[in-house]
This record gives sequence, structure tokens and C-alpha cells, in this order.
Amino acid sequence: MTTHHIALIPGDGIGTEVLPPARRVLDAVSCRHGFGLSYTSYDDWSCARYLREGAMMPEDGLDRLRDQDAILLGAVGHPDVPDHVSLWGLLIPIRRTFRQYVNLRPIRVFEGVESPVRGAVPGAVDLVVVRENTEGEYSEAGGRRNRGFPEELAVQEAVFTRAGVTRVVDYAFGLAAGRSGRLTSATKSNGIVHTLPFWDELVAECATGHPRVAWDQEHIDALAAKLVLDPARYDVIVASNLFGDILSDLAAAVAGSIGIAPAANLNPEREFPSMFEPVHGSAPDIAGLGVANPLGAIWSAALMLDHLGHREAADDITRAFASVLATTDVRTPDLGGTAGTADFTDELLRLL
Repeated sequence: MTTHHIALIPGDGIGTEVLPPARRVLDAVSCRHGFGLSYTSYDDWSCARYLREGAMMPEDGLDRLRDQDAILLGAVGHPDVPDHVSLWGLLIPIRRTFRQYVNLRPIRVFEGVESPVRGAVPGAVDLVVVRENTEGEYSEAGGRRNRGFPEELAVQEAVFTRAGVTRVVDYAFGLAAGRSGRLTSATKSNGIVHTLPFWDELVAECATGHPRVAWDQEHIDALAAKLVLDPARYDVIVASNLFGDILSDLAAAVAGSIGIAPAANLNPEREFPSMFEPVHGSAPDIAGLGVANPLGAIWSAALMLDHLGHREAADDITRAFASVLATTDVRTPDLGGTAGTADFTDELLRLL
């Protein structure tokens, strides 16, 4: 029997509350489909550890993760730790060290979840944002000068490389070819005169290798508006690090709640472990209340199984939570209900 070794990083806030439900679901489907999962949990890799020891994870943390088959992350962030400290101390080093250059964000409007956007109906909105995940606007190039003086300045350099752009755009075209054959590239080449024209040129180059995929490009401001006005028109959207980050959260809100949104940080070559995480963050305002929506973590776990080669098990999970939403009134408060985290998980497992 195949056994996959999974690293669990609960992290902060509700991350510690949504990972156990995801594990319960994983254990149920792995038993049914005849493969094994073993877990190593890194419970103290968190902002609490940073406040206590000055680091989000140990010095050898990345080495501990290197031989795992996949990583399942809960959430990172705490009000007492600046966000750039917590993210650059844990999440971003994992993404970059393990070359997780594809950030995959599927978005669906499910039956039983009302979208705040008129016309965003179940069955019509089913798209994927493919976000470049290791360079772009989130580079480390830049710095601060003349701190504290009137002429103080900050410089942040965006770094776009031919290799970095080409590999994520090729992935997006391949994904589109297996879906509806439609791809939209997010750009702003009318205003950002170096990096985004370069992005556009490389998208056009990649398109020649995927003649069956119809593609276009949209300026990011217009694309954001159209994603709200007519989300059903999109299937695969490929975007730079910053644009993909913003668009995917916007699209999750269109789908009804950021609490249900998953993300996969993929190393498509499988040279390193990939990482899977819900998008909702640590939500300190509801941490400890037992009302966090576990769906984002559970859907992320399904993406992990798909990546590990267990498509049928992953589909079982997505069908089960879709059934909870479509056929029951079990909802956590972010979806307008009164159910707790455990209530939702129990109902999902019952239908599973």
C-alpha cells in the first residue's frame, strides 16, 4: 500500500482549528481508497514561537520538510507580529526554497451558497486563478534609505525573469487546454512600462505552443471590474504574483466567502514538496470560538490528494462538501449559519 508522508503546520489562530477536520476527512477517504497517510505535525511553527524565540520556525525547518511528500498549512498571522515578519519567516521561504512557483486558486459558486454578486449562480462560475508565486512584485530587491529623515524613501523592485514567467504561463495554458480552452492574462502594460510588456511578450510566445487554447489579455483594473460584473466569462486567469493575489481573493468573495477558498502552492516538477492551505488567514477575531469554516482547509486537502495522484479520493471530498452545501442547512457563521466547525465536519463525514 502506498503511504504518503504529510507535514502538518497548524500555524496561528483558526489554522489550529481547521487542520484537524481536514485530517479527519483525509483519513476517511484514504481508508476507502486504499492508500496511507502518515503525518508529522509542527505545532510550534507559528507567531507564538516568534514571540518566544524570535523565529517562526527552527533554523533547520526547511530541511525537516524537504523529504515530505506534501505540506498542509493552517494559517499564519497574529496581531502582535507584523505580517511581513510572519510571512517572510515561514510561508514565503517554503514557497521559494521548494520552487512552488504555481499558486493555484480554484473558485466555484456552489449550490446553497449565495453569491453577493447578482448573476453569479451555481454551475456558471467555475474558474481557476493561476498566480506566479516566487518572483514578480514580491521580490526581495529594494530597500529603505534615510530612515527618520524628511527625505526618507523606500524602493521595491519587481523582478520578472523569462524562466519564471514562461513556466507559470505554460502551466496555465496546459491547465486551460484540459478545461474549456480559454485563458485570460492579467496585465497592466499600458502603465507599467518594463515588466508587464515583457510579461505580455512571453504570454504571446507561450500561446504559440498551445494553438487550441483561445486567449486574451485584460488590464488588471478592467479585469477586476469584469470579474465582479460577469465572473462566468472566465475559466483560467494567469497573473503575476501581486495581481494573482488580489484577483484570487476578489474571486473568492464573488463565490460567497473567502472562508471556503483553497490554495495549492505547486512544484509541478515534483522535485520538492508542494504546500496546500486555505486562503482565509488566521482570523484572530474568531479564533478559539469553534466557529471557523473548515471547508477551505478540507478543499485544500482535496487539492493535495489530487496532486499526489488520488483524483477519485479528491473528487469524493469535493462532492461531499458540495452536497452539504446543496442539501442541508449546516453552515458556519461566515455563510450565514449557526453551525460550529465540528458540526460542519461531522455532517460532511456523514455524507462522505
